[in-house]
Amino acid sequence: MSPRPWHADAWARLQARRERDALPHALLLAGPFGLGKREFMAAFVKGLLCQRPSDGHACGTCRSCQFVAAGTHPDLIALSFGQRKDGVTRSEIVVDQIRELSQRLAMASQFGGWQIVSIDPADAMNAAAANALLKTLEEPTPATLLMLVADEPARLPATIRSRCQRIDFLVPSREAALAWLRAESVTDPVAALDAAGGNPGLARTWAADGALKQRGEVRHDLKALAAGRGDPLEVVKRWQASDAPRYLWFAAQAVTDELRARAAGGDAPLESRLDDESLDAWYMRANRARDALRGPLRADLVLLELIAAWR
Repeated sequence: MSPRPWHADAWARLQARRERDALPHALLLAGPFGLGKREFMAAFVKGLLCQRPSDGHACGTCRSCQFVAAGTHPDLIALSFGQRKDGVTRSEIVVDQIRELSQRLAMASQFGGWQIVSIDPADAMNAAAANALLKTLEEPTPATLLMLVADEPARLPATIRSRCQRIDFLVPSREAALAWLRAESVTDPVAALDAAGGNPGLARTWAADGALKQRGEVRHDLKALAAGRGDPLEVVKRWQASDAPRYLWFAAQAVTDELRARAAGGDAPLESRLDDESLDAWYMRANRARDALRGPLRADLVLLELIAAWR
């Protein structure tokens, strides 16, 4: 994997703070999925725990690096989705996990250096868990670093965000993104980048897993439904069976292109009969539906309601 050039500035800033012994007690790595936040965090954590780092990078061979590679380093705590008593993986991080974390951090570092906690995805903490984390953020133990990763940082309470040093991972310029995708040997990088809304990491993933074909299917489905053809139930079934949130992303993107085409006076690709105001409302509705799929609502009903509004 070629280096992600948009990480360079954030990496340099953190290493400069490390050299001054001025690292914060909590970092919030924030930005859209696909920009390499987790890759960045893993490299930074390895460098902090390494016994012989070079320019912030881990040596990969010392005792500490070997423990990290094996997933058994005693001073590295990874907090994510736990399991319920029935063995089902939770969809949120709960308060008991944060309480257990606080008890763990009360103990001294076993290697005599940093104790590092990663909370990923931090924006999946429920309200009780976030409130419990506040005490740890307000009264940090020495040589402890909490690293929170959030694809949607706005879902975190402001009280949590304000107590972390935030590092924003932003979509790079189109030129930088295309250069990186070409270095990654991505087929048709321009189409992949357009589908991913300019996000190069997402573009690389989608180029490899057939997402561009799905994008075409969504546009075909919407055009057919707008013309009174096609079966809404069949469309819902197919979108749900594959990757409903991704199909909704492509649907919202297609409507944006429809509005742009109308504004430019060109041929509208979806040939929708909805006026501009209704199209804009449907775009917002598609995004809300994508968010609703995180919760307990039935995906088929969410999709069917949206498709009915399109027709």
